[in-house]
Amino acid sequence: MNFSFDGSISREVLNNYLSHAVTHTGLGEDCFSPSQTFEDDLRMLKNEGAKFIGRAAFAWSATREENHQKVVRERAARAHEVDPEFILQACVFECITKSFIDTVPIPAWVFEDFGLPVEERCFSYDKMLFPDGKYVNHWHEGSSVQDITQLESQLWIYYRACSYISAGYEGIHFGQVLLIGANDEGYRHWKALIDKIRAYAKIHARRHYVLCDAHTHGIEVDGVMLFDYNAWPIRLKQVEGKPMECYVEEGHYDSIFGRSKGGTSPSGWTAESMPFIVEYDNFGRIDPENPVESECFAWGYDEITWFSLQSDEYRHQFLRYLWKWVNDRYPEGWVQMPSRRCLADRISFVWENPDLEWLEKVKKDEFLTYTVDDQGRAHISRSYYSANRRTDACPFGYGDEDVIKECFANP
Repeated sequence: MNFSFDGSISREVLNNYLSHAVTHTGLGEDCFSPSQTFEDDLRMLKNEGAKFIGRAAFAWSATREENHQKVVRERAARAHEVDPEFILQACVFECITKSFIDTVPIPAWVFEDFGLPVEERCFSYDKMLFPDGKYVNHWHEGSSVQDITQLESQLWIYYRACSYISAGYEGIHFGQVLLIGANDEGYRHWKALIDKIRAYAKIHARRHYVLCDAHTHGIEVDGVMLFDYNAWPIRLKQVEGKPMECYVEEGHYDSIFGRSKGGTSPSGWTAESMPFIVEYDNFGRIDPENPVESECFAWGYDEITWFSLQSDEYRHQFLRYLWKWVNDRYPEGWVQMPSRRCLADRISFVWENPDLEWLEKVKKDEFLTYTVDDQGRAHISRSYYSANRRTDACPFGYGDEDVIKECFANP
């Protein structure tokens, strides 16, 4: 397959990357939680044939910024030693947190790129808020959705996106742009900002281009699509009478199936329906004890938590089913395979011959707890899904990588 591009990306190469896409949070750094099985993750991704590594780096609400930038840069360099063709994706989400924002200094280059006088100050959370109070404290007290029409929000989004580009990340996911752009009539502010980020990538990106996407069915401004492709959650539908079983259906709720809008891509080619991916999304849970038919939740869970709670046999069956269902219907629709992602529930594992020193070292970053029984086995409780084979290199792997490899080999 052809994975070559420079300065723009062809329709063929874009589809080749999307047909080998995974979601692997923490390959770079997921807030405070860089994956502690990094080398085994790289082994797995190379073994599977993965090429597009989604959500590899981001700071949802807060991070240790200086260290974060160091980690994401070093890990990108190591990943590209393993495979120079990897596209690593970073994210700039619809979440700002006062305690974090107000401590991050604004680099001089951000002011300069906006044609503003250079100041010695930090970003201002208050200057990013919707003036009418919309989405203020939307996530929790002191954590809101930023307003794209505010200059401070544009400075912040530009800084985060361009910092990742300079660190070697060739994809940026902008999350729920419709929330951030609730006051952005005609998406004019979004268009100007994305154009500015693309101009930065033209100079500073590894291959002089950045793939941009968000959770949309497609946004067109001045006859050109704002993003390179469309992305959306799967939107699972419950099989009534069969607890925890799900399927997918075109037209269900707000799913993207059959609804991916087309137009002229940022690289200049035109499609009636833009290429798209669907991902096993994470967004929490409702009451799993009393599951009702829900628009977003599958038997009370988000998509990746629902998937993680299945038996090995059913997970493998569902991976193959969804891959085939999408590919049979949409020539340019793809499943972004689950690789590493946070869960709404904690999952238990048993490690027969544990390395207790390593477990103690990684437990904070892996958000895990463990106990050791009288036979020396470690009983691990963890709130992440990992597709890796379960070995001593990744004792909490789910063992799904070979099925993912099989699917990638049969697009």
